[in-house]
Amino acid sequence: MRYDPNSFEPKWQKKWEDKKLFKTPDSISELQKKPKYYVLDMFPYPSGAGLHIGHPEGYTATDVIARYKRMKGFNVLHPMGWDAFGLPAERAAMRDGIHPAIITKRNVDNFRQQLKRIGFSYDWDREVDTSHIDYYKWTQWIFLKLYEKGLAYLAEVPVNWCPALATVLANEEVKDGKYVETGDIVERKSMKQWMLRITVYAERLLEDLDGVDWPEGVKDMQRNWIGKSIGAEIKFSVKSGGDFTVYTTRPDTLFGATYCVLAPEHSLIDRITTPALKKEVDAYVTKAKQKTDLARTDLAKDKSGVFTGAYAINPANGKELPIYVADYVLMTYGTGAIMAVPGHDERDHEFAVKFKLPIIEVISGGEKPVQEAAHSGDGKLVNSDFLNGLDSEAAKHKMVSFLETKGTAKGKTQYKLRDWLFSRQRYWGEPFPILVSDDGTLHALQPEQLPVELPTVDEYKPTTDGEPPLARAPASWREVKLPDGSIARRETNTMPQWAGSCWYYLRYIDPKNDKQAWSPELEKYWMPVDLYVGGVEHAVLHLLYSRFWHKVLYDCGLVHTKEPFHKLFNQGMILAYSYQDDAGKYYSPEDVELKNEKPFSKTTGKALKSQIEKMSKSKLNVVNPNDVIAEYGADALRLYELFMGPLEQVKPWQTEGCAGVYRFLARVWRLFIDENTGGLTAKLKTMPGSSQPELWKTLHKSIKKVGEDIEALRFNTGISQMMIFINEAYQTETIPLETAKLFLRTLSPYAPHVAEELWEKLGEKELICATDWPVYDAALVVDSTVPIVIQINGKRRDEIQAPKGLSKPDLEKLVMSNESVQKHLGGQTPKKIILVPDRLVNFVV
Repeated sequence: MRYDPNSFEPKWQKKWEDKKLFKTPDSISELQKKPKYYVLDMFPYPSGAGLHIGHPEGYTATDVIARYKRMKGFNVLHPMGWDAFGLPAERAAMRDGIHPAIITKRNVDNFRQQLKRIGFSYDWDREVDTSHIDYYKWTQWIFLKLYEKGLAYLAEVPVNWCPALATVLANEEVKDGKYVETGDIVERKSMKQWMLRITVYAERLLEDLDGVDWPEGVKDMQRNWIGKSIGAEIKFSVKSGGDFTVYTTRPDTLFGATYCVLAPEHSLIDRITTPALKKEVDAYVTKAKQKTDLARTDLAKDKSGVFTGAYAINPANGKELPIYVADYVLMTYGTGAIMAVPGHDERDHEFAVKFKLPIIEVISGGEKPVQEAAHSGDGKLVNSDFLNGLDSEAAKHKMVSFLETKGTAKGKTQYKLRDWLFSRQRYWGEPFPILVSDDGTLHALQPEQLPVELPTVDEYKPTTDGEPPLARAPASWREVKLPDGSIARRETNTMPQWAGSCWYYLRYIDPKNDKQAWSPELEKYWMPVDLYVGGVEHAVLHLLYSRFWHKVLYDCGLVHTKEPFHKLFNQGMILAYSYQDDAGKYYSPEDVELKNEKPFSKTTGKALKSQIEKMSKSKLNVVNPNDVIAEYGADALRLYELFMGPLEQVKPWQTEGCAGVYRFLARVWRLFIDENTGGLTAKLKTMPGSSQPELWKTLHKSIKKVGEDIEALRFNTGISQMMIFINEAYQTETIPLETAKLFLRTLSPYAPHVAEELWEKLGEKELICATDWPVYDAALVVDSTVPIVIQINGKRRDEIQAPKGLSKPDLEKLVMSNESVQKHLGGQTPKKIILVPDRLVNFVV
């Protein structure tokens, strides 16, 4: 009867499911009897690869919290679902000739069984799937709300076009000129697309960050993405005729402007370019328009540009400034034109050096002369006429006031945030609830006409003339008769994968409701989400989009909170060791052996190098949780995921580390079960816990610390405390049953299977997960003794135990009589003794 988790873990998982132990009440009258706690995982995309060992870390943390909160008397909403639309399933469908829905269902079934095998206490009756028609009906309904408020519109815009996938990508999905998911090349192209006016909410998205309990790093990432800047719009006239406006946050530096730059898309370029330079300018503009915004700015290591032959007039001093076209200026930010101040802007400085343009210092205080490096900080104004001697802030106001009196400037707040490109040329996504007449008139469907079901098509790729895959749908789906008898066509673009994940936390509240997206009463009870746990990689995209949609729903009176997620926690990524030879070939860990602690291939004998990397199939370092469970059990997996280190840290996975927590659980088992007979051990006695006062005290300290550490998401230290208790329990001759039972209840959120099994073997009928969280005795968690640090001339030499609250004279007597202290003093008489009660004694010798 040794500890064999696989012999009983499936039994308890079945019991929990059969009894629906984790089902959250649906009735508002039932719910209102208890306080609520809504703990949410970022739901996964159900890939064909299934879960790897990194996924369960955050899921285990939220499961411990959910089980703990239930035991504390809360109604807990702890759901799971699937972010199921998206490109990978569509690509698999194109490759294998299988409908994406079939592929998705197969993947979801695999994910679900993996999650259930780890023993997570999800309410599976609330499972959602963004690709199910009963879900995306309400995604379409929310889109109509956006459309009704004028927040969804069609526009001809330059887009990130991926030829390999024949679809448009959002700016956030492109990095280094490639699609972040696949590495496919992305190019710029002008197309008519659906856009969402997220920019209307820019200020509120910024302001309301102050009211949520989120990591400051995530808040800063959102603030930087929104990119608020306070500055001025300044009008520059062109010497040959016409004018243009620049937006600047540094009007104080206007006397330092030595040239101007227009974005390649600027409408003024054709009119002001001189005939002699037109060919050169046209060629540059054509080439620049093919680059992505990112390639033109962040990645433009070497500045490029071309002179137009035209000159602008500086409105501050009347000087002529040459006008260039350069791709580092974007039409999508500001006005598509800049005044260049190379003495105080790094990009302008680099450009000026390359094109041998003047560099003037107008802000003093730089570490180097401005001819060598731009000084972008603040300071006193110089070489600036009426601004000389002012600090930067005062100079900004004075310059704007001066220009406003001339009618050439006005103060303005600007944001880097752009409207959200919301359509995709894909099949596997939500159809838009929009009809288009031949003359281009748009018709929004009525709510009673929803859902617009995703049709069956013969192929999942775009048509030969470049239309999206839904253009392949039969005419019976594509064409709709309007009330006036005319025929309109359905929009054939689909929504991006982000659409379904923008509001799924609301559907969990009321997932079976076919009359409403959610009940207002249930929304008022459950929202906001109390704790949201997921990876920091979603800091900008998903979290910003969700907040935007939630604020729109708030303005529609459909939710009662301004923010969806009260507390956010980002778990650290779990990495894994990988092994490569000198040629770069990866080797599976099963093909690696250590010789003198260095890795070698078992098959080739080659010396290998090891490194810690993100888990990837191509690197052969993916660890499947099913394999770990088969060897060590689900409880050991759960414990090790949380024992590896603080939840927020990046950590390397080491399967052998599971053996350590497995041994701990086996020790717990042996404390209760005689491995020879299968009965209870002789140490367990029916007696009050207080009959073993030291163990009883350690138990109450453990209850306190484990509970506090769960609340603070410090899971690894809570596990350490339980290990301390077990060590002490092994040192006692008897263990009172009262003590044993309270410990099992403390352990159960972490290791629920073994806790249930031992609870049953103690004769208990009720499931342990349905019991209350134990209450510690405050008097028992106060130490009667405290550690006293012994210092000699300020250096730590020892530590002894002393009764708590000892007076200075008594503390001095105690330490002077201590043999160890006398040994450290070496027979010397202290010149002075510094006593800090309950903390330290410092001998000056």
